[in-house]
Amino acid sequence: MTATTRRFFGIFCLMMFASLLLCAAANSHWDRVPSKDHIRTNPLATHPESVPAGALVYKDHCAQCHRSDAMGDGRKKPALRSEHIRSATDGDLEWFLREGDLRHGMPSWSSLPEAQRWQLVSYLRSIQ
Repeated sequence: MTATTRRFFGIFCLMMFASLLLCAAANSHWDRVPSKDHIRTNPLATHPESVPAGALVYKDHCAQCHRSDAMGDGRKKPALRSEHIRSATDGDLEWFLREGDLRHGMPSWSSLPEAQRWQLVSYLRSIQ
């Protein structure tokens, strides 16, 4: 193997390892979702009124942290228009809304009726 080939191979391996780490870090948040919740589908996904209703829920409960444009604050309040949200299942999103993550500043929205959480999921899907 020539020096150039070894260098190329080394860089390639390093890039692959970094990509795997980034993928694992990006997906680790959803790894906590129980499989029964992960596979759930949004029962309101085909209801046209669920998106505007979800927008109202977002305005009342989410915009104060994630901003009205859902782009977050660039620090502790993450953008909701992101690959991380796009890659989640509807069940992942509803579970996260219900459970929250106080360690990272996300409250549980279990006090919201389940239908409103699903409307919020519909809205989040619509803004992607």
